[in-house]
Amino acid sequence: MAVMGVQVVVSLLAASVMQKMAPHCSFARWLLCNGSLHRYKHPSDEELCALAGKQRPKGKRDRRMNGMTDDKPLSVPRDIDLRLDTSPITAVDALVLRYFLEYQWFVDFAVYSTAVYLFTEGYYCLADPQKETNIGVLWCLLTVIFSVKVFFMVMRHYFCSEEGGERSVCLTFAFFFLLLAMVALVIREDYLEFGLEPGLANVSSNLESILKQRGWEWTLPLAKLAFKLGLVALCSFLGACLTFPGLRLAQTHLDALRMAADKPLTQVLLHVSFLAPVLVVVMWIKPISREFLLHAPMGKQTVQIMSDSAYNTARLWTIVGLCLLRLAVTRHHLQAYLGLAERWVEQMRKEAGRIAVLEIQRKITRIYCYVSVVSLQYLGPIILTLHCTLLLKTLGHHSWGLYPEPPSLPLAATAASPHPGGEHREDVRAAVEQITGVLGGIFTPLFFRGLFAFLTWWVAACQVVTSLFGLYFHQYLAAS
Repeated sequence: MAVMGVQVVVSLLAASVMQKMAPHCSFARWLLCNGSLHRYKHPSDEELCALAGKQRPKGKRDRRMNGMTDDKPLSVPRDIDLRLDTSPITAVDALVLRYFLEYQWFVDFAVYSTAVYLFTEGYYCLADPQKETNIGVLWCLLTVIFSVKVFFMVMRHYFCSEEGGERSVCLTFAFFFLLLAMVALVIREDYLEFGLEPGLANVSSNLESILKQRGWEWTLPLAKLAFKLGLVALCSFLGACLTFPGLRLAQTHLDALRMAADKPLTQVLLHVSFLAPVLVVVMWIKPISREFLLHAPMGKQTVQIMSDSAYNTARLWTIVGLCLLRLAVTRHHLQAYLGLAERWVEQMRKEAGRIAVLEIQRKITRIYCYVSVVSLQYLGPIILTLHCTLLLKTLGHHSWGLYPEPPSLPLAATAASPHPGGEHREDVRAAVEQITGVLGGIFTPLFFRGLFAFLTWWVAACQVVTSLFGLYFHQYLAAS
């Protein structure tokens, strides 16, 4: 059997199915083009002229008679009674959307990645292959990398904009999140229980023992400082990338609440989904989460509601459930964004003066053409949080609670010894086993628990900061 056995076959099958089925069956395309989302169509020149009480000039002579020249475009009063027509978004309409192909590929890849991960979880639960590499982890790591790449692509679009205000916002939040990351890393584990410090100490001790066997010197403080500086830089970059998704989420949340004014259950779901990052942040604050549940005050005594392992399992399930909830209300947020066209027309009618017909058409069309970008901004943080959680579970040796938890984490690990008889059998399997043995001895589950717990918490913290600032901006600053 090959190095990864059945998992390689399933992985190749998933990649082949994703490539062949994308033109025919796509979850990303269905999410936008299933008929539940309605776009607003821009009015034609004839319709606008009719609303303004005049006919559209057909030739240069008519334009001169109406006092218009080539330098002066066709315009109408702002207070015309303009009503926009709507139509469901179809697959043909989606072809003109900005970054639609990137959106479709990324979301579909995340779906197939989750499916492969679920298969590997079931495979490990039933077959328990000790010597096989979990290929679902590789799919999740690729999804995390592609999530960051998508965020960078959208942020680069803002940087290349002509106005330049978006660039200043990104740089300001990048500096702010740089400071916030440094503060988060110096807080003691008694308050923020990432487990990053024990994980780094474990990696350092293992790496020191391996390097000393080869006669190399190892300086612990410099290595930990370099790792934390790199982590702070990554956190600042992620914070800058998540700035506009958070601001957009706040805007669509407010608009979705207005659209669901007569639906109390929908409003409750929207509020819970908006507060989901806050719940994720709170679950890693030890005094008000773990210690409260493990030592709950009951009169003069304390009662243990759940064990440490049960709390870790409940935290994983809670994050997965919140991600699914945010996915369930995607249509409400996207329709709220598309409703910006109607809101803009209503605001235009309250203003005095005239406006160019082309400007009206451009504004309404631009809102629709960027719905795929807004979809990436909404789904990207959900996908990133979900797959960081899946990596936290698998690489951190947590449990879903559906089957027995793995053995307790080793506090120290040694490098794998060379394969016996390797001088005579230097094959691929021996090389892979030796490399994975060395890496497994350095990067232990204790380290991965701290790293992915911190990344999951950080993504949620960035969403909390940017979305709350977005609420304040759209309710007070933008209104004034």
